[in-house]
Amino acid sequence: MTKEVLSPPEPGITVSIVEDDEWLRQDLVREINSAKGFRCVGAHASAEAALALLPKEKANVIIMDINLPGMSGIECVRRLKEQSPEANVLMLTVYEESDLIFAALRAGASGYLLKRSSSAELLAALEDVHHGGSPMTSSVARRVVKFFVSERASHPGIEDLSSREKEILDLLAQGQAYKEIADRLSVSVNTVRMFIRRIYKKMHVHSRGEAVARLLNR
Repeated sequence: MTKEVLSPPEPGITVSIVEDDEWLRQDLVREINSAKGFRCVGAHASAEAALALLPKEKANVIIMDINLPGMSGIECVRRLKEQSPEANVLMLTVYEESDLIFAALRAGASGYLLKRSSSAELLAALEDVHHGGSPMTSSVARRVVKFFVSERASHPGIEDLSSREKEILDLLAQGQAYKEIADRLSVSVNTVRMFIRRIYKKMHVHSRGEAVARLLNR
């Protein structure tokens, strides 16, 4: 059974969980539901089950493990972003190898947290992702920074962006959420999403984190 404890509807940040370890999954559900301003709307034991239900749950943030039975969490993120480009995913894993970190970010993850993180760090990361941030455990962030500092190759696509697309990319780099960008530019959220899809296509990227990293590296 993949869908587990759902708390009564109330205001706050809604969260869905994809984690195959039943004890940890139930612990995360309890932890989120007991925190003020958070509510768990779904918990799933596999990527396959999650993909069928996550679009319906419409969680503000999705917690995703990497090592899942069958499809990996990274592949699940990639497919989920194809279905719902606006989905916010926070990886929660024991792995801190560079190849897995960058694979998750390329797939579309907004943040990357290690399971040794405290409850306070997890809740802060969920709130950060919900508001457009890209939280990472410090050791993971150091790996990402080290990579982009040492990377000197130019990246195609930024020069091809229109003035409005560059404006939106700059706002993404400032950490603004889709709604904030829409309000600032006096357009609809759907229009912002359309521009962001164009930006990703021109820059050959799949996530906010990768697009912003290329902008900053430039």
